[in-house]
Amino acid sequence: MEEKKIIKNYTNGEITVVWQPALCIHCGDCVRGLNSVFDSKARPWINMDGGTTEAITHQVNACPSGALSLLEEK
Repeated sequence: MEEKKIIKNYTNGEITVVWQPALCIHCGDCVRGLNSVFDSKARPWINMDGGTTEAITHQVNACPSGALSLLEEK
């Protein structure tokens, strides 16, 4: 049986954060680094209004597993 890949997108109109939970290693860097955006206890757990595009970009780029990535809006 093939495993269904879950991919979630969160946008602020400037960038879209793509989250692939199957890749996540749960190290917590995103939550510790920018907890106004990344809150594992909240639903949805990514609040794109919680930080600037620059801060979100910096934190997503620091994701060690690649579970978080970015798409630029056109």
